[in-house]
Amino acid sequence: MRAIGTLREHPELKALVVEASQALARLDPDRLEELAFSCQALNRSLTSMSGNGREALARQSREAAVDMAVFARVLEATQANLSVMNRLRDLRAVRLEYAERQTRQQVIR
Repeated sequence: MRAIGTLREHPELKALVVEASQALARLDPDRLEELAFSCQALNRSLTSMSGNGREALARQSREAAVDMAVFARVLEATQANLSVMNRLRDLRAVRLEYAERQTRQQVIR
């Protein structure tokens, strides 16, 4: 797991967001978890970050705004896909249950 310490060790925020989008698109849970830990470490380090570090991070945030918007859309699409898959699973379960009942009724007759 790659933890993030100081700002100098941080990958550019834009690269982090792009990598998160790619990991989500590939459905790579291990890499997504690593990236989440990196973001948590970054958030924790904000309190002790110097003025220069905060300015650099603010610059990176502005530069990554478009990529963050893309990532948000990927997250929304992933959530929508999950909803569709869950609905299909539920429908399949109902059909299987119906088919089993039909089979049992035919055996009883």
